[in-house]
Amino acid sequence: MGLLVQKFGGSSVADPDRIRAVADHLVRTRREGSDVVAVVSAMGKTTDDLVRLAGDVARHPGGREMDMLLTAGERISMALLSMAVEDLGQPAVSFTGSQAGIVTDTDHGKAKIIEVRGDRIRAAVSEGKVAIVAGFQGVSTSLDITTLGRGGSDTTAVALAAALGADACEIYTDVEGVYTADPRIVPTARKLARVSFDEMLEMAATGGRVLALRSVEFARNHNVKVHVRSSFTWAPGTWITEEDAEMDAVEAMEQAIISGVTHDTGEAKVTIERVPDRPGIAATIFRDLAEAGINVDMIVQNVSSAGHTDISFTVPRPDVDRTARCMEKIVVDTEAIGFATDEHIGRVSLVGAGMKTHPGIAARMFETLASEGVNIEMISTSTIRISCVLAEDDVERAVRSLHAAFGLDKE
Repeated sequence: MGLLVQKFGGSSVADPDRIRAVADHLVRTRREGSDVVAVVSAMGKTTDDLVRLAGDVARHPGGREMDMLLTAGERISMALLSMAVEDLGQPAVSFTGSQAGIVTDTDHGKAKIIEVRGDRIRAAVSEGKVAIVAGFQGVSTSLDITTLGRGGSDTTAVALAAALGADACEIYTDVEGVYTADPRIVPTARKLARVSFDEMLEMAATGGRVLALRSVEFARNHNVKVHVRSSFTWAPGTWITEEDAEMDAVEAMEQAIISGVTHDTGEAKVTIERVPDRPGIAATIFRDLAEAGINVDMIVQNVSSAGHTDISFTVPRPDVDRTARCMEKIVVDTEAIGFATDEHIGRVSLVGAGMKTHPGIAARMFETLASEGVNIEMISTSTIRISCVLAEDDVERAVRSLHAAFGLDKE
């Protein structure tokens, strides 16, 4: 008898009918011989509703109380799902994140898991019960309730799978798996049967919204096999696993060059203009941004001219105002002439482990975009990814053209 951790997102438990469907699936999985631990998100848009409610009563709600409020959504889901499972004759028990032994640091709103003490979960499973855990939450080392940030329920599920030694972690959502591109933009996008951890990390980091980045990092670090599936069709989905280390040279050459095209329109570009080109300037800029809690992604420094240079970088669009306030001080400290922000940009990326053994991918990407009249503003690369920053209005056209150019359309 194996152990499965199954995570269900907000759309999967959005209403009583969906909760009963999930309960039926859990019971069938249990009766087919597998032990089951379920992780649930809040129902539908509950979290958004709670955030709005907090804004109605306070201009600047504190992090501790926001975490206390937001975790209520998952507690509702876990209790209702447990009731539905029991109603089908299968013993079940629900646990909050703290009851499940998920211990985090003290960073409210985006806490990181530092330990999973799964004793109560193991005991429930050994008694033949379906254990149902509230996702997205834990308890800090100072004994306060915390939340794990965006996609936190995915991270909860993978962390539990690692701690419990589960055979797999199944992530149930409203799509059937990982696709070669967003099907809403590219109708011919194909579902992938398998993606490596490294490819999935790049996809998650560059706009793929199927899995949260931190959950993929956790899965890779602890070698947890992840299966992304739909809770609406229950069809087989996409497996995210370690890349086959024993792949020989011929297999590597035959591997698909590109696994997918991702996009992200949730970032902004910031440029600090004519900053002195001397040692320590970049360190000053990005240290100040880090201390302000601003995540910087792509960074490009122009060629120096007359002892000065421009440095551009991208930040999440919601952080633009906070970044601008920080940049005002940085401009003074570094003796730059000023800075500019552009919120009308997007990023398009090619991701694929096969590009490690195939030269010319960047050239073909740039030629394809040029043929579409798309101007590239920034470029960054890794061994299995090439990303370009473009005007936001060009993103969808770029995604479709690249998807076709690299042969990713459905056969």
